[in-house]
Amino acid sequence: MNNQKATNITWHDAEITKTDREKLLAQKGCILWFTGLSGSGKSTLAHAVESALYEQKHLTYVLDGDNIRHGLNKNLGFSPEDRQENIRRIGEVAKLFADAGLIVMTAFISPYREDRNIARALVKENEFIEIYVKVPLKVAEARDPKGLYKKARAGEIKEFTGIDAPYEDPLNPELVIDTSQLSLEQSTEAVLDYLKSKNLV
Repeated sequence: MNNQKATNITWHDAEITKTDREKLLAQKGCILWFTGLSGSGKSTLAHAVESALYEQKHLTYVLDGDNIRHGLNKNLGFSPEDRQENIRRIGEVAKLFADAGLIVMTAFISPYREDRNIARALVKENEFIEIYVKVPLKVAEARDPKGLYKKARAGEIKEFTGIDAPYEDPLNPELVIDTSQLSLEQSTEAVLDYLKSKNLV
């Protein structure tokens, strides 16, 4: 689907390539796409992975759902259409970070398979790692770190994923991490092991 509004524009190829930047950084630019219910531990895990990679001298960046909605996506709500646009923009931003040679992590519920697949299609196959941070709804709701499930159950928040809005489980994610069964350290190690197995770090 092409909704290009701007006309008379031409793509400009840079003299310094992604490969050049990857050689400089000694890593492969890629997207670690953390998806799952609110309270599953996406942001916590993404930041733990970032810290571990930083200790190993890798350049990273975390795009966190709430943080992005304070700036780039502050004009978007939580309707299906706004959720789709939210993820579209994040996919495009993540693509730029990966092209810069960074290991970029996105921590978004991103509830719809189609939207995640669109983001995946923006980069090469081995540059998009979908990480399903999977926990039972009852576990996520019991954690409720921001008090959102309680508000959703009380009818104070509409279109809340897992309560009155759907979450579509990934069908073929690169990694599934159940943070109700694994510790943060074990979950982090699982991500690092995957990156090493694919020669991304």
